[in-house]
Amino acid sequence: MISKNTDFGLLVLRISIGGLMLFHGVSKILHGISFLVENMGTFAYAVYIGEVLAPLAILFGWRTRIASVILAINCIVAIAVAHSKDIFSIGEQGGYANELITLYLLGAIALFFTGAGKYAISNNNKWD
Repeated sequence: MISKNTDFGLLVLRISIGGLMLFHGVSKILHGISFLVENMGTFAYAVYIGEVLAPLAILFGWRTRIASVILAINCIVAIAVAHSKDIFSIGEQGGYANELITLYLLGAIALFFTGAGKYAISNNNKWD
């Protein structure tokens, strides 16, 4: 019988959500966010918190629950600003058009409720 390892599963979820979202943040660091600043003004710079700092915190397991809230808010804003036309759409391959950003959003929400697990830099704070 295979035993459960919830903490390892949470580590895989953190790597998936934090690690993969970090690529979006690094892309914005390398290529800029002028397209966001045009639409959102100075508020657009918050994308660096939501797509760089929060994913790093999630990835390493430091204040994972608060970082997950920040990432979830980032995803909601991204859906509202950049993906609102696709909220009720099906993509070219037949899946939900916003499935990637929705997966990040739901993964962040799951981590908010579970916390980071024991394979984390910090797990003794209520925000871990």
